[in-house]
Amino acid sequence: MTNLGSPQTPSATPDPASGSPVHLGTGPLSIDEVVAVARYGSPVELTAEALASLAHGAEVINALADDTVPHYGVSTGFGALATRHIPVDRRAQLQRSLVRSHAAGTGAEVEREVVRALMLLRLSTLATGHTGVRPETARRYTAMLNAGIAPVVREYGSLGCSGDLAPLAHCALALMGEGEVRDASGELMPSAQALEAAGIPPTALVEKEGLALLNGTDGMLGQLCLAIHDLETALRSADIAAAMSVESLLGTDAVFAADLQALRPHPGQADSAANLVALLTDSGIMASHRDPHACTRVQDAYSLRCSPQVHGGARDTLAHAREVAERELASAIDNPVITDDGRVESNGNFHGAPIAYVLDFLAIVTADVASISERRLDRFLDPSRNDGLPPFLAYDPGVDSGLMIAQYTAAGIVSELKRLAVPASVDSIPSSAMQEDHVSMGWAGARKLRRSVDGLMHVLGIEILAASRAQDLRAPLEAAPATHAVHDLVRTFAPEPGPDEWLSPQIEASAAAVSNGDVLGAAQSVTGALR
Repeated sequence: MTNLGSPQTPSATPDPASGSPVHLGTGPLSIDEVVAVARYGSPVELTAEALASLAHGAEVINALADDTVPHYGVSTGFGALATRHIPVDRRAQLQRSLVRSHAAGTGAEVEREVVRALMLLRLSTLATGHTGVRPETARRYTAMLNAGIAPVVREYGSLGCSGDLAPLAHCALALMGEGEVRDASGELMPSAQALEAAGIPPTALVEKEGLALLNGTDGMLGQLCLAIHDLETALRSADIAAAMSVESLLGTDAVFAADLQALRPHPGQADSAANLVALLTDSGIMASHRDPHACTRVQDAYSLRCSPQVHGGARDTLAHAREVAERELASAIDNPVITDDGRVESNGNFHGAPIAYVLDFLAIVTADVASISERRLDRFLDPSRNDGLPPFLAYDPGVDSGLMIAQYTAAGIVSELKRLAVPASVDSIPSSAMQEDHVSMGWAGARKLRRSVDGLMHVLGIEILAASRAQDLRAPLEAAPATHAVHDLVRTFAPEPGPDEWLSPQIEASAAAVSNGDVLGAAQSVTGALR
């Protein structure tokens, strides 16, 4: 999995020749297909159906090229300048000027996988034929994506309304042979140089094409798709972390019984609880304190007992976000748009509100899942609450500090994730001389969600690191086969309890094992597929 970290860090370069082709024009893309192209470099093909639709849409726009009646994006200016009629001999310049002026992003480079996702999703809309772009223009855009050419897109510039204008403009600028790109090896170079090396002629845009290449929700949607994919792994891994903590903190799995969950029939809660039961099956540690006469604890702390309720609520929110993403993947976003009966109509479908809302929802639940994970982690380190484990899980407390500062790290991340959970979508700053007077800020929501997902992976990694150490300290009691399999994975990059060692590499390795699916794979090697 590519690095989701700080938006300041571009992602690793994918192999542009890897994977099975993703076909455009045969129906909506799936989230998995978006990830395959964006992250893993799967190639893209325009089907015969897509090329036929493109040709039809281009014919509709071409028929308007000489029309004296104004048509937005064809013979008028843009935004607040839409009242300006553009003469025929200036309309090609209109499209070039649009792209150049809108490529106004600034700040650090956006990750390569995000750029590839937004390019793919713009192509997906173009392939519907509802935008008026010529087949040749779409072919060259596809060729650029398949050649691994990633336009330099900057962090700041999109308000998430009229689409992700600035990010998409940087991509359209590269298609014209202008601006900067990174080639398949990651080398920064002028677009014209990269296109020439790939055998792709620069594109001279005609009527409507500049606008069609800019006017989509593709940046925020691409990042939503990547986040959904990653959170599906993270939330299963959160169940694994919780199971390891419940077990090694001498908690009970009785509260996860299916009949108790059925009293509150949220599907995500039921799935999370079922995972915990499966993960804790045949735990020798838990069997050691099942005798009610030997165990005096009445009930566990909320961070242990309520894990399915928190993780389940996150799962249900994620399911809603997936529904929204799938609807958007089935959409054709442009303004104006060519209807099925050949009309060219203005509309508001470019507004990013539906995506912006779920991006914010996911940032909230990501922060809360990280928060409950950090609380379970903290219980391991406090001798008044950890049922006989040494302070901070240290080998020689006082001489050694154990995982004391690892908890500081987790707490610092959780604090930042709470700040990132403040919604972007409730903000709006009017633009374009009040013509565009309400915007979604969906791009900003997507950017902060990426950082939030990365933070969650690290917090879960630290909890799993601590739970693995606690398993060792519970010896000779034996952990459940599934949690022990995760423990054995952790032992490949973190030693058994002993004198303090450099912790940072262990934390990074544990976070990576969560994000790349290794933790999930280790547990599922015993349990089978978790829900």
